[in-house]
Order: sequence, then C-alpha cells, then structure tokens
Amino acid sequence: MKRAMDPAASMPLTEHLRDLRKRLVRCLALLALVFAGLFPFAQALYTLVSEPLRRFLPEGASMIATSVTSPFLTPFKLTAMCAVFVAMPLLLHQAWGFLAPGLYRRERRIALPLLVSSILLFYAGMAFAFFLVFPMMFGFFASATPDGVAMMTDISQYLDFILALFLAFGLAFEIPVATFIVVWVGVADVPTLRRSRPYVIVGCFVVGMILTPPDVFSQTMLAVPMWMLFELGLVACTLVREPSPGSREVAGH
Repeated sequence: MKRAMDPAASMPLTEHLRDLRKRLVRCLALLALVFAGLFPFAQALYTLVSEPLRRFLPEGASMIATSVTSPFLTPFKLTAMCAVFVAMPLLLHQAWGFLAPGLYRRERRIALPLLVSSILLFYAGMAFAFFLVFPMMFGFFASATPDGVAMMTDISQYLDFILALFLAFGLAFEIPVATFIVVWVGVADVPTLRRSRPYVIVGCFVVGMILTPPDVFSQTMLAVPMWMLFELGLVACTLVREPSPGSREVAGH
C-alpha cells in the first residue's frame, strides 16, 4: 500500500534530518521569545500561583526562602515552565508538521483532533488543579496544622510541589485520548475495557494515592476525574468506528 503522495514523504533521510533540525531551532527560538516576554512578570507569576496557599496562611505569616538564590531562581524556574506551557500548542504544531507527511489520510483525520484534544485536556487538568483542588487541599493542610506550629512554606518547595501536581492532573486528563488510542490501534476493544472497569477504578485511586499528598480528599479529587475521563474515552471510542484491516485510504487518491 502506498503512502501519501506528499513531496515531504519522498525526501531522503538527510532532508528529513534537516527538516527536523529546522523545526527544533524554531521550537527553541519560540521558547526563548515566550520566556523573554514573560520574564518581566516573573514575580507577579509567582504571586499568582502562590495565592491558593497564601490565602490560608495565618495572619502575619508569610512564605519564606531558605536559600540565598531562591528569591531569584524560583520565579525564574516558574517562568521557564510557564513559557513551555504557553508555547505548547505551537511546539506541537511543529511536531505535527514533521510527522504529518508520513501519515495516511485517515490517520491524519484522527491524529489532528487527537492533538488538539490533548492540548485542551492538559490545560483543563491544570485549571482543575489550580481552581478546585489547590484551594481545598491547602485549606485542609492549614486546618490540620498543630497548635504551636507556624505554617511557613519555602517558596522553592512549594513550586516543586505544585508543578508536580500540575503535571499529574494534566497527564491524568489525557486519559480519554489514551483510551481512544488503545482502541484505535487494536490493543483492546470497548467491551474489553468496559469489563475492566473495576480494575480501572482501583488503578485510578492507586495513581491518586501516588501522585497526591497523603490525604484521602486529595486522592479522591484526582481519582474520580480520572475515572470519569476514562468513561468519556469509551464514549468517544463508540462514536468513531475502528478501522478495518486494509481499509485505510491513501492521501492524494
């Protein structure tokens, strides 16, 4: 079966490597530009992401910096991560431009919506963590602080903590895409996944236990959305018919 009759598909290996290098340079330049645009607001960005914790600090308490370099390096690190998150759609667009010429027409029709859905779901997971999980979680931690203990969190440790949670929730919200891909490539079918639902639910709570702080509330806040997203992935699989062997269309024909 022939591939798409795209000029890029018939390029020699050296041309593909040049194209890859060109796209990597674009990605690095894009990240540098976004970082340069965000860096003047580094302190304001940290103030924004620390607000879910600061609102629950006792009156007169504040966050602290236990390292000499933390007041500079922590906002710098946050700005770098924000640059990656902001530029992600354009970075993935470069990846799509490199991979698309080698795909069948049917694969392109599926891959592009999956790419867009992945971006939106990752951002949705981060927003869910910031606006719903963080306030409830930090409120619980503040209420559980023993008498006589001053709650003063190091800014660097706080940043590492929330970045890990952002990543955890962002990846957890990719479950519908992962479920669809598993069915699409034939690793499992929808009835099999439905029969595996009890194991999936247990797995969601295990993942929630590993990725979140050791309290039942935070674990549940991650596990339940993961389960719901798994069900959403099953619905998406039933709406799109799986390709039958030999039924792939060749782009350009």
